[in-house]
Amino acid sequence: MLMFFRNFFNSKVGVGATLALLGLIALAFAGGDIAASGGFGAFGKGNRVATVGSEKISSDDLQQQTTIWLDRLRRNNPALTIKQFLAEDGLGKLLAFLIDGKATRLWGEKHGIYIGDRLIDHEVGKQGKIQGADGNIDPDLYAQFLREQGMTDAQFRNEATELLMARQLLGPATIGLFVPKKYSARYAAVLTETREGAIVTLPLSAFAPKQPPSDAEVQAYYNAHRAEYALPERRTIRWASYSDSVIQNVPAPTDAEIAARYNANKAQYAPSDKRKLTQVVLPTEAAARAILAETAGGKKLEQVVATKGLATAALGSLTKEAYVAQANQAAADAVFGAEAGKVMGPFKVPLGYAVVRIDARETTPGKTLEQAKPELIKTIAEEKRRNAIADYSQRIDEEFQSGAALGDIAKELNLTVVETPLLLSDGSVFGQTGLNVAPQLAKVVPTAFQLEGPGNAQLAEVDVGKTFVIFDVGQVLPAAPPPLDQIREQVTEDARIAKGEAAAKAAAEKIKAQVEKGVPVDVAVASLGVSLPPVDHVNTDRQKVEAQGPKAPKPLQLVFAMPKGKVKLMRAPRNHGWYVVTVTKVTPGTVAADDKRLVDLNTSLTRDKAGEFADEMRSAFRAEVGTSRDDANVTALQGRLSGGN
Repeated sequence: MLMFFRNFFNSKVGVGATLALLGLIALAFAGGDIAASGGFGAFGKGNRVATVGSEKISSDDLQQQTTIWLDRLRRNNPALTIKQFLAEDGLGKLLAFLIDGKATRLWGEKHGIYIGDRLIDHEVGKQGKIQGADGNIDPDLYAQFLREQGMTDAQFRNEATELLMARQLLGPATIGLFVPKKYSARYAAVLTETREGAIVTLPLSAFAPKQPPSDAEVQAYYNAHRAEYALPERRTIRWASYSDSVIQNVPAPTDAEIAARYNANKAQYAPSDKRKLTQVVLPTEAAARAILAETAGGKKLEQVVATKGLATAALGSLTKEAYVAQANQAAADAVFGAEAGKVMGPFKVPLGYAVVRIDARETTPGKTLEQAKPELIKTIAEEKRRNAIADYSQRIDEEFQSGAALGDIAKELNLTVVETPLLLSDGSVFGQTGLNVAPQLAKVVPTAFQLEGPGNAQLAEVDVGKTFVIFDVGQVLPAAPPPLDQIREQVTEDARIAKGEAAAKAAAEKIKAQVEKGVPVDVAVASLGVSLPPVDHVNTDRQKVEAQGPKAPKPLQLVFAMPKGKVKLMRAPRNHGWYVVTVTKVTPGTVAADDKRLVDLNTSLTRDKAGEFADEMRSAFRAEVGTSRDDANVTALQGRLSGGN
């Protein structure tokens, strides 16, 4: 999961996709593990957790970024909690990511490389979520976008600057890297290899005494293994919802408002001549000409640059003036004079030599006030309705922040509060397999499990501008094992089986020693004189095992992770036995030289190599700029986030 940080920073696919992640909503943890009140306890050195050059990263900065990134990661793993994030060193890895971002930007600026406002504006403008009906940035949508994230314009633009600087510095540095085809073929042979071996299973039950344990032994076993019987935390959620239909009689746009909007945006209604462009920037003219030559032979630009470990950047639709600002007048003259589909260059631009493809010519004749009136009416009406529902919801949220109860607000809005059955943190209903919470409530479950308990009513927007949920926690059952009397039969059997641990391990070691001396596995197992499950004689290929992902049996995964001729012991899940695993034969796979999959594999390996180069460059940036961490303050913040002292 946390490799996401590195992949995010290493990406060479252009920051358009990268910046799209910034549109994810950063939910604040109200009253839960990341409370806004009370501070973070005793931090030294002015709340600093790291210093990069002359800049510092404070504990407040790191807390805010933790909130944002935890929510982003929850898009793929809704059940992720702050404690799981911290247990996987999420805080340390996030801090390292933030340090790298600052170090890269500061190094670039030190050497005269700057990210201009126009480039940032252009990238920001690609966000569909903040575009108005005319395709340009809508100030109101942009303001709402920032509010949803809990970021200021300056913070958002700073993050965009660091990501753009990373692309400019790390992308060109890996141009020209390649992995020899023989290396790819050998790697492919490993990926398609077949292995033979054996897996011996020694369950504790086969070595456990028949006599049941005493009550004292059962109690002692239960006390020592309480965590194994713990039920997860369960909560009910009391909630009600409303839609934008609560807003009635929104005033229609007036002629004065329509005219004012038209006059304020005359530029967008004027005739325009734009080009939709795709571009790649190379460090040398020779490299650019080589790519241009390959495209002249009929290959697609994306295909050519991918073989170099690079990716094209979609520049979107630009006016000539906008492209002049990115490139220069000569390049813009050539590009705007060419037909759609043509690949041109190389053009000398600030960061190297550009090869450009004209994807489309976009010419519009412009509109008069009367011609633009229908779309202006629609846009202004939508804005008025959006603002009205925002004001309506803000009033409710303010009442909650002032301590209003869920029931009181629901009564005021004429809404019916319902309570869910006991839920788990992933939104499933406890004790009822396959049953999940209502779809409109699913988005608020993670927040509900962060709240301290009842009496912390919240408002959530579950469908932007349309559907809203007001909710609070009802019943809270902490994670804990049930009383022994409720599970005595299970604990008694577990305690009996556990008595076979020493004998099972000794038997596993005996089999291992015999097999290492050349005794056939079946003979070694038979020598024990114990009734065991049949030996699993493995004969399968790596692809079948990897296709199962994490669901593949652990002993089978071990077969493909150990050398031929070796014998290893592995403890069974929940300490309920042992496995003896051995590999007797490894047959490399055969991949034809013209196998089309080798092209993709070679590209993937080249990107991995480029990632290693990028790691070295970031290390050099940090060394030259100068960085340090205050581990004491990081530890204090970690304790606060995890609910410790």
